[in-house]
Amino acid sequence: MNTNYKLVMDKELDSIKKSGAKPTLLLHVCCAPCSSAVLEVLRTCFDITVFFYNPNISPEAEFVFRLDELKRLLPAMGLNEVSIVAPEYDYTEFADIVSGMEDLPEGGARCRKCYHLRIDKTFAYAAQNGFDYVTTTLSVSPYKNAQWLNEIGIELQEKYGVKYLCSDFKKGNGYKRSCELSKEFDLYRQNYCGCVYSKRDEV
Repeated sequence: MNTNYKLVMDKELDSIKKSGAKPTLLLHVCCAPCSSAVLEVLRTCFDITVFFYNPNISPEAEFVFRLDELKRLLPAMGLNEVSIVAPEYDYTEFADIVSGMEDLPEGGARCRKCYHLRIDKTFAYAAQNGFDYVTTTLSVSPYKNAQWLNEIGIELQEKYGVKYLCSDFKKGNGYKRSCELSKEFDLYRQNYCGCVYSKRDEV
């Protein structure tokens, strides 16, 4: 039976609130629309830095546009204190790890490889820079497998010694809220995840 990761997250957030602490969180983000609802949930509990690492996005102009939308969103939400870390774009990092999987359907093993690549890079940066927690916005999308995302996060917290904040941000109307905030802030909502295969399959 799959774990309800929203309940797991809610318990962790309650514990943090009761402690009076405000730990640091490196939040892997995929785009401004998904980030909006997640930031709204997490902003009171954490000192957040967003990590825009998405070598899967193609073409590069799309990567740049999504990053620019994220830069526009933060001050619009009153989150001027949230900084953005954006590693240099390199599509080959994604292409190399999914080589041989090009013909697989969207949502399958190729996507899990992509999740792992991006979350692993986030953990590596978090460990190098002393962050307390890591999580990702990816689970706010109804097209993303939250079970896989959390399994990867739990695995990598052992590898890197940084806590993973389990989550399923789509639950509790999280995806609906991201749509509402996108409309409020006039955000660009892309019609594909990012890679050429997701564009091909129009998911």
